[in-house]
Amino acid sequence: MEKVIITIARQYGSGGKTIGQMLAKDMGIPFYSREILRLASDDSGIREELFNRADERLRNNPLFGASKKVYKGELITPDKGDFVSDENLFNYQAKVIKELADKGSCVIVGRCADFVLRDRDDMVSVFVHASKEYCMARAMERNSMTEREMEKFIAKTDKYRSDFYHYYTGNAWNDARNYDLCLNSGKLGFEKCVEEIKAYIDVRFR
Repeated sequence: MEKVIITIARQYGSGGKTIGQMLAKDMGIPFYSREILRLASDDSGIREELFNRADERLRNNPLFGASKKVYKGELITPDKGDFVSDENLFNYQAKVIKELADKGSCVIVGRCADFVLRDRDDMVSVFVHASKEYCMARAMERNSMTEREMEKFIAKTDKYRSDFYHYYTGNAWNDARNYDLCLNSGKLGFEKCVEEIKAYIDVRFR
């Protein structure tokens, strides 16, 4: 296959983003994560600050996980009152994700990219997870928090990612059926996770 897009969803502390960066470097293809917010801002003309605020607002909304607004591909035009609604901010992120996938091979982390690109034959979706102990230990190396603070932070972050995924896709974030590959980074290590993704691509496409 001439082109492949790898999407990565991940538990906090599992190293999914690092694995994505390593994979992109190894394959010589672009890597995208929060850059998508800047690109969506450039495309829509909506300030990037509003995209960041939307993330933080949803993160702190206790009712977020109980609702959903499944993405259907539409964009709200600037003349409408809800042009800068949370849903339309996501719509523009999805538009950018689709355009990046059209341009060529790349690795995209987060942003429900697997769902946005679900109809593409050249997309490989990956979920990276690890044990609670592994995620805690790795997160403690990178942050100056007490263990109790870190435990709460990880739980809150993963809940937000789960709620965000459910809200825009209607699916469960940690359901293995949503992904082509589910990899335990704590058991495999980062380099072997990269090898496994590349091996899957070889088997599936070549």
